[in-house]
Amino acid sequence: MQKRLLIAVIALFLGSTSAFGQLASPSVVLNERERARVVDDILEDRFANLLPQLMRREGIDMWVIISREYNEDPVLRTMLPSTWLSARRRTIIVFYDQGGEKGLEKLAIARYDVGNLLKGAWDIDVRPNQWEALTKIIQERNPKKIGLNFSANYAHADGLTFTEHNEFLEKLPAAQQKRIVSAEKLAVGWLETRTEKEMAIYPLICRLSHQIIQEGFSEGVIQPGVTTTDDVVWWYRQRITDLGLETWFHPTVDVQRADNARFDHLRTFSKKASGEVILPGDLLHVDFGITYLRLNTDQQQHAYVLRPGESEVPESLRKAFQQGNRLQDLLTESFKAGRTGNQLLLEALDKAKKEGIRGTIYTHPIGVHGHAAGPTIGLWDQQKGVPGSGDYPLLANTAYSIELNAAVDIPEWKKTVRIMLEEDGFFDGEKFRYIDGRQTEIYTIPRKLPYVK
Repeated sequence: MQKRLLIAVIALFLGSTSAFGQLASPSVVLNERERARVVDDILEDRFANLLPQLMRREGIDMWVIISREYNEDPVLRTMLPSTWLSARRRTIIVFYDQGGEKGLEKLAIARYDVGNLLKGAWDIDVRPNQWEALTKIIQERNPKKIGLNFSANYAHADGLTFTEHNEFLEKLPAAQQKRIVSAEKLAVGWLETRTEKEMAIYPLICRLSHQIIQEGFSEGVIQPGVTTTDDVVWWYRQRITDLGLETWFHPTVDVQRADNARFDHLRTFSKKASGEVILPGDLLHVDFGITYLRLNTDQQQHAYVLRPGESEVPESLRKAFQQGNRLQDLLTESFKAGRTGNQLLLEALDKAKKEGIRGTIYTHPIGVHGHAAGPTIGLWDQQKGVPGSGDYPLLANTAYSIELNAAVDIPEWKKTVRIMLEEDGFFDGEKFRYIDGRQTEIYTIPRKLPYVK
């Protein structure tokens, strides 16, 4: 079934592109029923093959995840079947490693099964109190370590609420309470690790995101002198909706041009100017991402609006863009399993300095969350390292948004511009690769037409 679905995705994808690489129709996106089948197939594979490895790696033989409806643990949300859009009342999931070839016991302390993968294990007629039912399960299995989701470093792994924690401990005997440990590394491992099946579909998701960016950064959307940056932002939002997709953040589009304005990180990342009219000679930048099949993209690219009489991006901007690409290389060439995010950051910045590149690096994991769990490789305002999440190591089969900028002087503009890039990539434990390639040249608006000079 999974192979048939993947073939269908590829066929739809290849059949829905135009000469400019723009989307011709929304048929590339699977319908809801087909999406659900893909999601459930991937989830079953993760439970069967990934989770046992992670629990044994971290030495936790029982993982208890507790959530209430509308206040879901971030980890639990990634474990619900496609037809469950949230927890129901209080949802408790228990994973118990039975050891050896017996594998994992997957239970829901609920009155019914959670999908086809989690067996309901609460008979309310025998034990009316849900906490007592959970305690009974724990006592019968007598685990050595009970992992709970609390963490100082990752919100993703800190989903156990104060109330749920207290009520649980009120019922759990003291002997079992002594076995409670933080499941931080287990939770991060579950969230950050990408499986073979996920990586089969991720390239198409990243390609779709790239195509939407290119479509928005074209004469099909932008009329210089008329269209504003806000117009383009809302075009992106509408395009996402029209395709039946979602996004995990509001896109941004901003302008750098030959004026007196100076780059400001705070303005770029949070205090966006309201719609500026896009003009010939502008260097445009977009920050954009989609959510599809429970995976996310996060990409930043550039386009240049040709002035009358121009047919190419000015040489100074092209060279500036090359510095941005080079900064990407300096970072990803340093990827080695076991290195922490802080080590990668400092090594890449040191190499950049030696090459005369003024770089700022703020790279993050990506996957089931946009700003995902795993090693943080710099923040825009923390270029000497990030305590906690920056100390986490780079591990195999993890994905990252390579996000950074290079500051370059443009003589004819008499100012410094920032080449702000972000592309999604995958580290297999040995090598890093971009999931759907990366931008290596600045787009032009309008695009060149074949046979027209």
